[in-house]
Amino acid sequence: MTEIAAESPNQPPDSLRNQVRSAVIWRSGTQIAGQMITWVSTFLVIRVLSPSDYGLFAMTQVVLVLLNMLNGYGLASALIQRRDAGLRAQRQLFGMLILLNLALGAAQFLAAPVAAAYYRQPMVADLLRVQALLYIATPFIALPYALLAREMDFKRQAKVNFASGIGGALAALGGAYGGLGVWTLVLAPVTLFAIRAIGMTWAARSLMWPSFDFRGAGDIARFGGVMAFGQIFWFIQSQADVFIAGRLFDPHTLGIYTTSLFLTQIFVSKFVPPLNEVAFTAYARLKDDKAAVGAAFVKSARVIMVVALPFYLGLAATAGPLVEVVLGPKWAEAAPIVHWLALAMPMMTLQILYAPATDACGRPGIGAQNGMVGAVLLPAAFLIGVHWGLLGLVAAWLAAYPLYFGISSWRTLPVIGVRFRDLVEAVTPPALAAVAMALIVTLVDGLLPAMGALARLAFLGCTGAAAYGAWLAIFARDTLAQVYDLVRKRRS
Repeated sequence: MTEIAAESPNQPPDSLRNQVRSAVIWRSGTQIAGQMITWVSTFLVIRVLSPSDYGLFAMTQVVLVLLNMLNGYGLASALIQRRDAGLRAQRQLFGMLILLNLALGAAQFLAAPVAAAYYRQPMVADLLRVQALLYIATPFIALPYALLAREMDFKRQAKVNFASGIGGALAALGGAYGGLGVWTLVLAPVTLFAIRAIGMTWAARSLMWPSFDFRGAGDIARFGGVMAFGQIFWFIQSQADVFIAGRLFDPHTLGIYTTSLFLTQIFVSKFVPPLNEVAFTAYARLKDDKAAVGAAFVKSARVIMVVALPFYLGLAATAGPLVEVVLGPKWAEAAPIVHWLALAMPMMTLQILYAPATDACGRPGIGAQNGMVGAVLLPAAFLIGVHWGLLGLVAAWLAAYPLYFGISSWRTLPVIGVRFRDLVEAVTPPALAAVAMALIVTLVDGLLPAMGALARLAFLGCTGAAAYGAWLAIFARDTLAQVYDLVRKRRS
């Protein structure tokens, strides 16, 4: 990602390169720092709450995620890409965001009883009604996000995100230990959104009167509409499993599945999106130079997979002791689910990297087409797999995602100037190192004597880190050198 500016024709390479590097450091660096704190809170809360609490919460997320796909961040992305983003355009965007989110909040409030009837859980309606408060904060987050992103100013964004993450974590801990049960999972995001809305508005100095005169803002609406169209298909593929399983599983079983999915998707859901935010802005500046976008994408994928692949395969190799240590003994049923789900996540990570590149190049329709494919393949697989219980859902992931990734790669890579062979060559060194690491850890685990879960996890973790680092040092020195250059701010 730090090499995105390598061949920009419109800006001195070092200038954009340094902006991107700074953005990545602030956006992902504070994300890591914040996540280290919030993860402690999250896993403490998981140990206090029950799988049934998480199952009930997951049922509400189908509605919430659907409506949040339409909450206007696509409109904000249009302002980032737009050449003219003066005060009038900002006020028009603010007006669009306000009207849209008020409508979404009302829709969620009215749809709450329908969702509760579908899942046969009355509590779902009450949870959804309170969660509708989130839409009030969204316009005060999306507008300043767009203004700061246009300036590549992720430093102030990062500080606000860090503060709001801490606030949400404290609210979660207070709710869990205060006996709020499932309401803890509602209190935390409401607190986080409120703090983030105030902080982002202050950081971007974006408090202004909205304009409801949308003449001349048709391009913003169209771009946002296309992105929202693609996100609807993302919603279908990402929520189909919970929507289908929630009807057939009890809250306890659904909670086991969704918490296992949360654990395996930590990297792709928490670390990749901040990097994609930086990538979208940087790609947008390079959109007239296809070769530069392609080269930047390949380098970004290589660096991200150097971290992602050992995480996923390490998770698979240590699922048993990891679940016992992190989640607690009452979550033991999650260990085999985590083991197998982790193997599907590398493809999902690469898949998610595609959209920012095609969107920034002015081809958001590619992301929508890819989403349509996923919206057919994954739900079909889940409908079949759910009849074999939890492991049937996992098998659906492993059967459908390789095909989905292959079709998306075929559609996307030519648009951004990348050959599939180049992408394979970029990720092969960390992939081989991660596979070797997982095999060594599995072998060592079988030879270890009986010991406590924490000691076993610590020993296996150290073994895996040593094996992965040694493999890269012996067989993939070029990859290590590129990562080292990134950190040391040297030109590749």
